[in-house]
Amino acid sequence: MSVYKKFLGQTMVYGISTVFSRLFNFILTPIYTGVYQKGVYGIFTNMYANASLINAVLAFGMESTYFRYLNKFEDKKQQVYNNSFLCIAFISTLFLVTGLIFSSSIAGYLATKASEIADYKQYVSFFLWILFIDAICVIPFAKLRADGRPFKYSVAKFLNIGCFVGFNLVFIYLIPAIIKHNWVGVEWFTSWYRNQWIGYVFVANLIASVATLIYLLPEFMKLQLRFDSQLFRNMFSYSWPILVANLSFIVNENLDKIVLKKLLPPEIADGEVGIYGAVCKIAIFLSIFITAFRLGAEPFFFSHAKEKNARNTYATILKYFVIALSILFVAIIANIELLKFFIRKQEYWVGLPAVPYLLLGYVCLGIYMNLSIWYRLSDQTRFGLYISVAGAIITIVLNIVLIPRFSYMGSAWVSMLAYFVMMVLSYVLGQKYYPIPYNLKKILSYLIISTIIVFCSFFVFKRNIYIGNAMLIAFVAGVAYFEKNELMKMLKK
Repeated sequence: MSVYKKFLGQTMVYGISTVFSRLFNFILTPIYTGVYQKGVYGIFTNMYANASLINAVLAFGMESTYFRYLNKFEDKKQQVYNNSFLCIAFISTLFLVTGLIFSSSIAGYLATKASEIADYKQYVSFFLWILFIDAICVIPFAKLRADGRPFKYSVAKFLNIGCFVGFNLVFIYLIPAIIKHNWVGVEWFTSWYRNQWIGYVFVANLIASVATLIYLLPEFMKLQLRFDSQLFRNMFSYSWPILVANLSFIVNENLDKIVLKKLLPPEIADGEVGIYGAVCKIAIFLSIFITAFRLGAEPFFFSHAKEKNARNTYATILKYFVIALSILFVAIIANIELLKFFIRKQEYWVGLPAVPYLLLGYVCLGIYMNLSIWYRLSDQTRFGLYISVAGAIITIVLNIVLIPRFSYMGSAWVSMLAYFVMMVLSYVLGQKYYPIPYNLKKILSYLIISTIIVFCSFFVFKRNIYIGNAMLIAFVAGVAYFEKNELMKMLKK
């Protein structure tokens, strides 16, 4: 039981920090949607979607490679740390310099109108520095996780989100209040402040990234500027398929928001992207749980791989992970009539029918992330590449086909389908090359029942909060009944 205790302990610490940091971030959603029109919020959504794609490239799959090679070459931990960091630092520096040189061209591509180019040039500059700083912090963050220091990791995340939220509030509320009431410093603030300018969100993000970098300086000081070329060749062969797989995953996650703007008529594009981006935020609660699980599970899975009963442990973890996912899935939809008020303006609520499909996609994604451990542990990362590319092809082709006709609803359907296909492919291939004794019967039962409840609650009972929560309670009671024997055995141990 110490194995599960260790796993749950670290995952809970990561979970608490992730939940609170994401919830603080989520607080900004009603603020943004209350202050900015949906077209302006569409700019926010589009910029962060593009940034996510670039983030995957800059990280170069080195986070997973770092964890794998720490356990594969225990006598070369410093060299693994050096190689991982220097690889990302080189790529990120090249990206930053190139981006600054061509910032005007990038702004011209992103802007919808010529009058927006000047603003977009500033947005691009902010994001170039944000992406650079966040990239070079990837491996120091990974080191904290690998060294079993989840509390320091959590403090760094709290610092980041605290700065981000705090400076957002300064730019959105405090400075306008100073100007309105003629407080101290009003002349200086009036000379440069632009009311309701979305660029201040990106400035706040940049400040948060710099603060995190400063906090992580002790981890940077542990680096040695020595490059082990032989070790790097092995790491590179493991890493580049993960890079492509991660990039394909980010395509699945964010391409819809980018393509929406390009495929829809210009007069409605930013508004539709804004609506879709806002309702996607409701799915953040499920996303938080998946992220917390990944943060705790990834280093645990690698460090536990040599244990005798490792595969049985992985199977048990997946079953209870699916149970937790299914309960959250039902709970969010049961209470969506309350959650929608986090999106303050009713003009965004028209996008709520996309939420069940987005959530089901996240359920499939969470399971896929859990299943994907087989190709990472068996050094067959090329299969991760194949699976993710298959998902990316589905995303690209079907978005192009469906968006012109169904707008963001088409994107939600495609997201769900892509993650479902990736989940199935990973399971089938995993059972062939690295079989793990998953309890497929129970896992499928919980998934199917929770999906039926969700779609009945949303579409049949029209989001009735009382009926939805009654079905949630019945579902939780059913799970407790069927799992009680195994849970009692685990608790006794």
